Amino acid sequence: MNLVTTISEARALLDAARRQGRSVGLVPTMGYLHTGHRSLIERSVADNDVTMVTIFVNPLQFAADEDLATYPRDLDADLALCAQAGVSIVLAPTVHEMYPLEPITTVQVAQLSAHMEGAKRPTHFAGVATVVSKLFNIAGPCRAYFGEKDYQQLAIIRRMVLDLSFPVDVVGCPIIREDNGVAMSSRNAYLSPEERSAAAVLNRSLRAAVRVIEDGQRDPEAVRALVLAMIGDTELVSEPDYVEIVDADSLEPLDVISGDVRIILAARVGKPRLLDNIGVSVG
Repeated sequence: MNLVTTISEARALLDAARRQGRSVGLVPTMGYLHTGHRSLIERSVADNDVTMVTIFVNPLQFAADEDLATYPRDLDADLALCAQAGVSIVLAPTVHEMYPLEPITTVQVAQLSAHMEGAKRPTHFAGVATVVSKLFNIAGPCRAYFGEKDYQQLAIIRRMVLDLSFPVDVVGCPIIREDNGVAMSSRNAYLSPEERSAAAVLNRSLRAAVRVIEDGQRDPEAVRALVLAMIGDTELVSEPDYVEIVDADSLEPLDVISGDVRIILAARVGKPRLLDNIGVSVG
């Protein structure tokens, strides 16, 4: 496994691989890798001849009052996981390498970024889209792997690739969950044992929502009320920032539940703010 810290090194290795006819997979991460990340890495290793994992805590996607300085980091453990999983290249650049000057160019994906996370964190998705654009330009033609836990982010990246004609095939991968159903996230490290147990209500409420939809409920407000009631009865879990029932592709809120649907929520469990979602198809 090659550990590189510069854009030029990463490009040279991937360009050489492609000249040899080898396929490339890219797994962008902010590090502190867990089983969810490993599932993306293993999918890429299975699909491609060469996999590059990027480890970069991107300052552009953090607001001033968010946890950039304290975001969990453990590069040694990350490198060990990557080596065990068969990664070919790890790119772990410094902030200066990625942004040698204060960036004045940003990428924004309108409409898809306007609500849910975009409403709560107005600068977040511009930061995500900008850094992912840079990583796609560094990696070149490839398959890129993202988890469905950050479903809005996945939809935004897919649309960005379509609109800007990146030579990238975006592959969405299923949410990996802890034994109690909590979606795996690096921020789960902040949870106390009691908070981790309480956080299970997020997935439990989503699964209950799917059941009532499958039983015939088509009113999104009724489904939202069910989710809010279940979460509201759970100590240590705040009232959700949002619970949205949206079209799975456009992310537009639905007046009537039909087609491919995503139920997406965000809530604080203690201090950490956790995201979760679930899909359901309605004929």
